[in-house]
Amino acid sequence: LREKLKDEVKSIKVVTIGPPKSVDTLRTALAMGADSGIHVEVPDSAPPPEPLGVAKALRALIEKQKDGVDLVIMGKQAIDDDAGQTGQMLAGLMNWPQATFASKIVVDPATKEASVTQEIDGGLQEVKAKLPLIVTTDLRYVPGLLITSMNI
Repeated sequence: LREKLKDEVKSIKVVTIGPPKSVDTLRTALAMGADSGIHVEVPDSAPPPEPLGVAKALRALIEKQKDGVDLVIMGKQAIDDDAGQTGQMLAGLMNWPQATFASKIVVDPATKEASVTQEIDGGLQEVKAKLPLIVTTDLRYVPGLLITSMNI
């Protein structure tokens, strides 16, 4: 998105919630072009955070962003529990639209609208939604990038 939108993308911030080794995810995202990262550290001895707790933590982080957040891109499910609920819960908590299982995202800054291609049984489908928007990605999207917030 940054390469295609160039000047319209004001910042890309990456967030990971997990044990100390999760910092590797932030490093990867920064190497891929993210501007900054936040690590909400969970001790190794603690159980993995529940999807609702993660969604509430993300909501708090989003609400603290002084420039606002227009787009949150997340993986479709966590590697620890495979629940696939956090993105949908975050969209509900924020009262924002959501698009799930995205394999492609096209953002039109002029209309503040995103077109999201979803993989469904038997093919692809395209949905459009106004920003701000929560998107969960399919496996073929950005590997290793857990959560990205963009201010467009």
